[in-house]
Amino acid sequence: MCLGVPMRIIEGDEMSALCVRGDVQRRVSLLLIGPQPVGTQVLVHIDTAVRLLEPDEAALIDRALDGLAAAMRGEDFESAFADLLNREPQLPEHLRQR
Repeated sequence: MCLGVPMRIIEGDEMSALCVRGDVQRRVSLLLIGPQPVGTQVLVHIDTAVRLLEPDEAALIDRALDGLAAAMRGEDFESAFADLLNREPQLPEHLRQR
């Protein structure tokens, strides 16, 4: 299984961009989404930007990844998933019966 990681473009050209998340920088392919301006948030899988992210969605993914890391360290992680607590699980829209 691979995870998509939100990253922010800090420089780029027609084919690739230098992206950052925390203190990690990676050169990623832009072939699937096309050239993007500096500051754009993208979801990166295996050094390839696969789609654009809105800032609020990028923040949710970052919190979830931080929560996962905390859980793996045996630390409190529930606060990272506050939006999921005290509610029933929901299927994504494309899996719901119509």
